[in-house]
Amino acid sequence: MTPDALPPASRTSLRRRIDQIGIGLAGLCAVHCLATLVVISALGLGGHFFLFNENIHRFGLALALAIAAVAIGWGLLRHGRILPFAIALGGLALMAAALLIPHGANEFVLTLAGVALVSLGHLLNLRATAH
Repeated sequence: MTPDALPPASRTSLRRRIDQIGIGLAGLCAVHCLATLVVISALGLGGHFFLFNENIHRFGLALALAIAAVAIGWGLLRHGRILPFAIALGGLALMAAALLIPHGANEFVLTLAGVALVSLGHLLNLRATAH
């Protein structure tokens, strides 16, 4: 079943729900980053444990890309406002750039900035589709 086959009310609530999931995922990513920093700082543990696994970062970025593509792309088609899309795209680019550098402060800053921008893109998309 395509999204257009759903009744208008169902399409709206599904699109809103996907944006909300995107915001929640961004929050989980931020918690992961902060938890990693705390564990490294407080416990002096190395980078081979679950929290630091590179595959988690790749999977998180892929999931963020998929959710943003559906929710924000769908919103763009509906409301035609480019700002939520552009902001989320910038955030996803920062998150991708963070994967290319070694673990550390720069990666942390890039990831958190990217997550914040993706969340902002989802929030703006929610507001744009509410009108």
